[in-house]
Amino acid sequence: MKIYSKTGDSGTTSLIGGKRVAKYHIRLNAYGTVDELNSYVGLIKEQVEDEQIKQTLLKIQNNLFTVGSFLALENEKDYAKFEIKKLEQKEIDILEQEIDQFTDELPTLKNFILPGGNTVASFCHIARSVCRRAEREANLLSSEVDIDKILLKYLNRLSDYLFVLARILVKKIGGDEIYLSSRL
Repeated sequence: MKIYSKTGDSGTTSLIGGKRVAKYHIRLNAYGTVDELNSYVGLIKEQVEDEQIKQTLLKIQNNLFTVGSFLALENEKDYAKFEIKKLEQKEIDILEQEIDQFTDELPTLKNFILPGGNTVASFCHIARSVCRRAEREANLLSSEVDIDKILLKYLNRLSDYLFVLARILVKKIGGDEIYLSSRL
């Protein structure tokens, strides 16, 4: 099977369901950004040695594939037709539990943190920024079409998780959090 179809050479692509749209369509921006985020999460996963964190990141990657698939659907009714499993509240609950567990291990945050601390924490901050963009684009799309609100909530919570993950990785791997200074 060839990886290229040449059907997108004219600047359009197909949504799941077959409808063709311009490659700059708001829907493509949303699911393309989720795809970019998923790539960064994979990069982070490959840098981490902690097995529990690796497993959580793998689960996040699977969930992001589901989010992207939903955003690529022409019609929410196609969930069942294409056998796409819906994201559930329990996935958000898992993120919240991890956030709470990490937060309990970290010093109280008293200043803004600048991205950095070590390489993998820096990747977490990049992923967090991409996640926030994905959330903005998905919310923009939701102003035009119905979007399952659980997906928007998941992206919001995921950005929080990535922030706290950056902090815990600085603690576990080594490095120093870089705090915003009022004087340069």
